[in-house]
Amino acid sequence: MFQVYTSSDKSELSKNLVGEFKDYDDAMDCAEKAIEGKKGIRYIVEETNGCVNSYGDLIASVVAESDFNE
Repeated sequence: MFQVYTSSDKSELSKNLVGEFKDYDDAMDCAEKAIEGKKGIRYIVEETNGCVNSYGDLIASVVAESDFNE
């Protein structure tokens, strides 16, 4: 499962979920469209495989991340 987020800074608190996708290509298309034409924003695509940590939170790894739009 791939999750697409947008962010206005490097803080975890500024991440906004845009969508969840089963296919990587669909996630990347959504990520590019989410920041298109917007300044000071970036996308983050994370992949989860169903594993959880000791707190029950899903473990996610970043598979794609953009620079901030200028």
